[in-house]
Amino acid sequence: MKKIVTILTILGIFSFSSCNDFLNEELDGEYTSNNIYNTEEEANLALTGVYNSLSFTTSSNMIWVFGDVASDDAVKGGSASDQAEIGMIDEFNIKSDNGILLSYWKFAYEGINRANNVIHANYGAGVDDGVKQQMIAQAKFIRAYYYFNLVNIWGKVPLRIEPVRTSNVNMGLSEVAQIYSRIEQDLNDAAGVLPPAYTQTADKGRVTRGAAYGLLAKVQLYQKKWDDCITTITTKLEPLGLYGLETNYEDLFKLGAEDSREAIFSILHESNQNPGLGNSLNQWFAPLVEGGYYFNAPTNNYVLSFSEQTTTGQTDPRLDASIGRSGKEWLNDDVFDLTWSITGYLVKKHNQPLAEVPAGTKGDGGLPYIYLRYADILLMKAEAYTEANDLDKAAAALKLVRDRAGLAYTKPVNQEQMRSVIYLERRRELGFEFHRFFDLMRWGKDVATQALGSDFKWQEPRYYFPIPQNELDSNNGI
Repeated sequence: MKKIVTILTILGIFSFSSCNDFLNEELDGEYTSNNIYNTEEEANLALTGVYNSLSFTTSSNMIWVFGDVASDDAVKGGSASDQAEIGMIDEFNIKSDNGILLSYWKFAYEGINRANNVIHANYGAGVDDGVKQQMIAQAKFIRAYYYFNLVNIWGKVPLRIEPVRTSNVNMGLSEVAQIYSRIEQDLNDAAGVLPPAYTQTADKGRVTRGAAYGLLAKVQLYQKKWDDCITTITTKLEPLGLYGLETNYEDLFKLGAEDSREAIFSILHESNQNPGLGNSLNQWFAPLVEGGYYFNAPTNNYVLSFSEQTTTGQTDPRLDASIGRSGKEWLNDDVFDLTWSITGYLVKKHNQPLAEVPAGTKGDGGLPYIYLRYADILLMKAEAYTEANDLDKAAAALKLVRDRAGLAYTKPVNQEQMRSVIYLERRRELGFEFHRFFDLMRWGKDVATQALGSDFKWQEPRYYFPIPQNELDSNNGI
């Protein structure tokens, strides 16, 4: 493959900074932003830089801290003295100078700026117009993905839809509704151009029409646009006929999972590359005995959410596919030792056995991060139908997810019961895929405060993290 993840990023073209001197400086080297788009091959280098920005290759992509550690599913984990700023997020003792906030803010805006460069580039005659439009569509999807994360972490943020120049480096905050409107516009634009699938091996990992519709449905769900969400799923995404549930849940978290019919949008990684293109989550979450840092430690509360047994009297298989726990098989044909973690549990989904990634290169994993899969779509569909008070259709979608887990199904008798079942099912099905905290926020004060406990102080209309102090100091538009 793997053209999308193996071509080297030309960082000098895409780097983002609020420093005027840097923005005015002439670039050295073979390629600049003025000549990289002359041919399809060269333009693809720029697009690959956009894709590479998504990866978990470095510690900058810490979306898991916001999605998991800030939620009731996990605590910081790791050594007590290590990464104290993650612990502050865990405890909701968060100030604007927290380095984790700044790290992800810079990471996201770096990706957005790379996408903006592709969207607004002056393409040469050597780039076919159809290819150009597809490149722009892919960049618009990735920009939408970043803004969806930003708006859910911070709420109001600068809405940068053009490359950074001296004239726009200082930019104020946009309203949440305006940001969502741009996200929807980008995704609709992308869906109108992107193909349902790609036929060339070199295109593996590229954004598809289904990915654009899937993220659009998620964006609509988060805005409580129930009917729009249902329409996007049932009249646009599902008629593509490309997606379904993987038979074995555990297979979604193994090498090659991006090829599953359940995977709608995946962020790919590749081991043994120079510069590195591997998945560092493998090291962040692994036990110390394997060269890991044992962060993002699952809580006992998460484990207790799996109290329901299967129809054959077994534990829900998603539990032991998701985490390691005492007495259960770990990844190397050994048994998990509860002393490996401060909670007695570790994340299993993003870990690989030592036969695939030795302890000495633990941060160079090859697993994809599947951001969006069909089970998520089914649960979104069930939730939207529930809020539209069509419980029969909600039940049909929910049953498919529970059937795969081997759980019995009794249709809830009213809307409130159906909500509770769906909320629980999302927690179990999507655990440690970095969605939980954002679900709690959109479900509202009662659900969030019950889940997060006394350390969490609800804010209206929902909790948002403070904007990084560095941005407040350097961006005169805020």
